[in-house]
Amino acid sequence: MLPFARVTIIGLGLIGSSVARAVQATMPTVRVTGYDADARVRETADRLRFCDDVADSAGAAVIDADLVILCVPVGIMGDVAREFVAELPADAIVSDVGSCKAEIVRALTDALPGATVIPAHPVAGTERSGPEAGFATLFRNRWCIVTPPDGADPVAVERVAEFWRRLGAQVETMAPEHHDRVLAVTSHLPHLIAYTIVGTAGDLEEVTQSEVIKYSAGGFRDFTRIAASDPTMWRDIFLNNREAVLEMLQRFSEDLSQLQRAIRWGDGDALFDLFTRTRAIRRSIVEQGQDDDVQDFGRTHD
Repeated sequence: MLPFARVTIIGLGLIGSSVARAVQATMPTVRVTGYDADARVRETADRLRFCDDVADSAGAAVIDADLVILCVPVGIMGDVAREFVAELPADAIVSDVGSCKAEIVRALTDALPGATVIPAHPVAGTERSGPEAGFATLFRNRWCIVTPPDGADPVAVERVAEFWRRLGAQVETMAPEHHDRVLAVTSHLPHLIAYTIVGTAGDLEEVTQSEVIKYSAGGFRDFTRIAASDPTMWRDIFLNNREAVLEMLQRFSEDLSQLQRAIRWGDGDALFDLFTRTRAIRRSIVEQGQDDDVQDFGRTHD
């Protein structure tokens, strides 16, 4: 039995359009209604036909939904929810795909009093954005973390978890606050570092822009991929998960200071031990199927 019969997706960018495509591919009898605040995105979604229907307002989109998934920037979750609160069916479950959960739980429960709110976070994505960037297999063999608030209905939690399993994801359940600390170190801090490194390289007067681009075949090139991610989304993530990000940033700064001292004093043993440990972590990620070991990240060299 399918967990839901009528799914509404609000926000039809990379993640939202990928959810719609994945539902079409894995649960073809489920009716998908989409909505996006941008009329051009709605027109694109209508043309690409990854939704059965594209509504012209958030309220119209949710009228007969039994699952509503918010795929909008974290900073506007509450505002968007208030757009459809009057039309939301009493028995509908409201979820999302945001990358920081404690603030989303607060925003959605405040905006939708009495509604069943079961947030979730599919840990998947690319540096691309927009409805044309989505694809049906984005979530396959990736993790989706379901973060129910205290006292959530276990049946509703399981229905959301099963929905993501049907899309090909592996599902874990966490408290929202714990999720935010985990993601601060595995996702948010790496993005912050990438933005900083790319920005620093761009600011160095003695290195011309052409040289930065010309010699980017090293590690800098891989940082630029992360740093190309959607700026609105990441601005909101850092502002809404600030405590966890700042905690991890402080720990990173302390570790960076230790590395700086090892280099200054020529402590090769400390450097070798660190690099050996980090290499083992990379191998573990590959072994657990969260990446592959294709040479040069699968780039072609024709």
